[in-house]
Amino acid sequence: MVDALATKGILSPFPIQEQTIPLGLEGQDIIGQAKTGTGKTLGFGLPLLQELGLNPEPGVKALVVVPTRELCVQVAEDLTLAASNRGTQVAAIYGGKAYEGQVEQLKAGAQVVVGTPGRLLDLANQRMLSLKDVKVMVLDEADKMLDLGFLADIEKLFAQTSPTRHTMLFSATMPGPIVALARRFMNRPIHIRATDPNEGLTQANIKHVVYRAHSLDKDEVISRILQAEGRGKTVIFTRTKRAAAKLVEELNDRGFNAAAVHGDLNQDQRERAMAAFKAGKKDILIATDVAARGIDVNDVTHVINHTVPDDHDTYLHRAGRTGRAGKTGIAVTFVDWDDLHKWALIDRALEMKQPEPVETYSSSPHLYSDLDIPEGTKGRLPGAGPVRPREPRVTEGDRGGRSGGRDGNRSGGGRDANRSGGDRASTSGSRPPRERNHGTTDVVRESAEGGGTHDGTSPTRRRRTRSRRGGAGNPTPPPAA
Repeated sequence: MVDALATKGILSPFPIQEQTIPLGLEGQDIIGQAKTGTGKTLGFGLPLLQELGLNPEPGVKALVVVPTRELCVQVAEDLTLAASNRGTQVAAIYGGKAYEGQVEQLKAGAQVVVGTPGRLLDLANQRMLSLKDVKVMVLDEADKMLDLGFLADIEKLFAQTSPTRHTMLFSATMPGPIVALARRFMNRPIHIRATDPNEGLTQANIKHVVYRAHSLDKDEVISRILQAEGRGKTVIFTRTKRAAAKLVEELNDRGFNAAAVHGDLNQDQRERAMAAFKAGKKDILIATDVAARGIDVNDVTHVINHTVPDDHDTYLHRAGRTGRAGKTGIAVTFVDWDDLHKWALIDRALEMKQPEPVETYSSSPHLYSDLDIPEGTKGRLPGAGPVRPREPRVTEGDRGGRSGGRDGNRSGGGRDANRSGGDRASTSGSRPPRERNHGTTDVVRESAEGGGTHDGTSPTRRRRTRSRRGGAGNPTPPPAA
């Protein structure tokens, strides 16, 4: 395994690996807690593979449960690398993909399964996945599984395994329900925290920059940050799927090379976007929090929070996409005026000492100096082409909700109709009068339905033709009173 890892330049262990690997090799149950991006996967992966032996028998002997599809793929890739010189097969089992390929891997005798709770239970209920021979079980990012409501599913998976199994639980944060879960399903676990006591809650190798920004100026600010000196791969987090889709379109229009990962995309689209980002074909990834735990790319230099995260744990996981494997990174967060209270809670929890973000616009001088953006940088790349025309704003009148909107009332259904003898209409504003005034009813109804002078007829001409009884505009005279 050491030789296999050396092919990818992994030569020395991180603190969490130094502390957990020796205990894991002895079969000790472990609760491992370390900041994101510090090598937790190999901290449990190497003892797991060692425990199975060089050439394990076919059938599932080890189970790694993860909260998201992206993280499932990432962990499976790491374990496959570590086991590349062994006779151990690793299968990734997760939703959004066809069952057939995953079932084939299980039938072929895969010994290590990395999976998301829902798909694992599906296959177990269909008797296509047996967990009775599992020797080692790992929960990775256990706190996220709690957030996503997977606690009941995890308990069902534990119930299908042997009570004598070796159990390891890893996470960046350790809420109370996760500790309670560990006590129920683990045998005298040792809790290991691999953190420097003199280091704050945030990673020391990440520079945290916080700006109070206007929502209409954010795209312009982001476009200038993306032209900073030394910028490598960049991850931008948005609060909603719609915001992610809109931002990726906007940045591509400005000449940048961006891809998106969010819940409205199918699994193949998400995997293609992630693969393009990892390979460097796309250097900007726009994501919702669904992907925050699965982006393990060592050369991400910038993380941008388009909106404030919901809590300090989410902030840590987002910021942890940069500064991985000991490298440095920059995390930029935009705070809307309405979210200042939310940022104050995050700032207090993480002891960042930035309770009042500085007001920042795309033309602010400190934006350029803070982030090493060259002077004179604009929000579009030189070869990006002309600005896309914006779609016109839709008014209530365009939707047909009211009678022609303001213009419609002015041109036909409002003042002009009142002048033509319909004095009663003047008391109702833009609302058409009732049927009693036969001389002007058709005038008002026609202008309300026709939307004013959109047919090219002048208001004066229309008034004359419509208000004459028996004229061209009103061929059938009303009945006599």
